[in-house]
Amino acid sequence: MTIRCKAAVLRQSGAPRPFVDSKPLSIEEIDLAPPGPNEVVIKIAGAGLCHSDLSVLNGDRPRPTPTVMGHEGSGEIVELGSAVTDVKVGDHMVFQFSSSCGRCRRCLEGRPQICELAAATKGAGNLMSGESRIRDMNGERVNHHAGVSCMAEYAVADRGSVVVIDKDIPLADAALFGCAVMTGVGAVINTARILPGDTVAIIGLGGVGLNGVLGARLGGAEKIIAIDLEDSKLGLARQLGATHTVNARDANAVEQVRDISNGGVDYAIDLAGTIPAMNTAYAITRYGGSVVTAGLSPSTAEFSFNQGDLVSQEKSIRGSYMGSCVPVRDIPRFINLYKQGRLPVDSLVDGHIGFDEVNAGFDKLQDVKTVRQILAPHG
Repeated sequence: MTIRCKAAVLRQSGAPRPFVDSKPLSIEEIDLAPPGPNEVVIKIAGAGLCHSDLSVLNGDRPRPTPTVMGHEGSGEIVELGSAVTDVKVGDHMVFQFSSSCGRCRRCLEGRPQICELAAATKGAGNLMSGESRIRDMNGERVNHHAGVSCMAEYAVADRGSVVVIDKDIPLADAALFGCAVMTGVGAVINTARILPGDTVAIIGLGGVGLNGVLGARLGGAEKIIAIDLEDSKLGLARQLGATHTVNARDANAVEQVRDISNGGVDYAIDLAGTIPAMNTAYAITRYGGSVVTAGLSPSTAEFSFNQGDLVSQEKSIRGSYMGSCVPVRDIPRFINLYKQGRLPVDSLVDGHIGFDEVNAGFDKLQDVKTVRQILAPHG
């Protein structure tokens, strides 16, 4: 049956700051249609406020509107589509924000995170079925954000967007595994594939970047150099395992990193999503080293480099989407590492908020006053 519930709806990108006054997210009642054959209904436990959401709010990476926001979330399965037989009502789950068709060339080569069908349907604001299950109180279509739309009390999602997890971890905080952990840890472990003894720089210490620090420690990096504009973030990075920290505001920041690493790092991981961060990453990479970027800059931003330098120093530049993760494989792995105390991602959660605080929450995120806030839709 149709579910009526509360949701955070973005009507138009690019609202002026502060968001607490302009209120780009309106808290509305929506109607969720019953799930299609390959879909499920989720009661949302937690939805993380992420920079990827912020980039949609502020217009850096516009998406179709109106849309129910949220792509990093967790919850409980409460209804199954007619063709769904491998999960059950009552299962706890984490969203992964790129479902996969299993048939396109990318899926067949073992890279479901960049499924071609998922990219097309997400870009149109649809589920994998090509449809939206959301309507507002006027009966008008509302888009799905990243096939998830978890900033709501309930969500309808494709079965492929759901990863079932154990029930012995806090369900709301498990939301982090759907983006921050996958993207940050995955960029280091899966994309860069660091080895014990490597020297790694992590640039940008938000929720994703601090997970990159945890990933570098997990992978056995000898030196982990954390780089950010904020001293408070640098202090937290040291607590999580960074061996060195550098404030990117320092005029000689690049020289500091090159001195610490004896000429340059093996891997420079950009998790900031800005062109200055990419410039820093390229400048601090040693001969034969690699730049890995999982940060999303504004859609019009361009990064340039000297092609001769790229060749003569045999550097490489790689993109990393969702940490190059296979979510059904990696999310349970990362959760097990968390349970062992080797991925203490719970230390990154610095607040649980309600719908009435969500616009102010994005102000705090924009002003770098928080790492990860979790919207708890049911209080």
